[in-house]
Amino acid sequence: MPDRKPQSSRPRRVNELRNIGTLIAQRLNEIGVVTEDDLRRVGAVGAHRRIKNNYPDKTLSVCYYLYSFEAALRDMHWDDLTEDEKKDLKQKASEPAVL
Repeated sequence: MPDRKPQSSRPRRVNELRNIGTLIAQRLNEIGVVTEDDLRRVGAVGAHRRIKNNYPDKTLSVCYYLYSFEAALRDMHWDDLTEDEKKDLKQKASEPAVL
């Protein structure tokens, strides 16, 4: 019988994902995004918008937020996103939110 690792049934918390440090995890938690599943439901652009709304006077670096969220969902480093993917994310983030 092959050796199998037991799979955890609990969803990963956002602070366990690649690219997500303590401050970003805290800000995600503030908007109700606690787990990887939450981030998938909201999406990278949605999470970026919600945090931006919570901190209207702050400039949010797209690489630390928007790109990090998208790359975290793909389990890759944010800088490994292609330039076209980054451009597309920035465009989507700048469009008005659809309610």
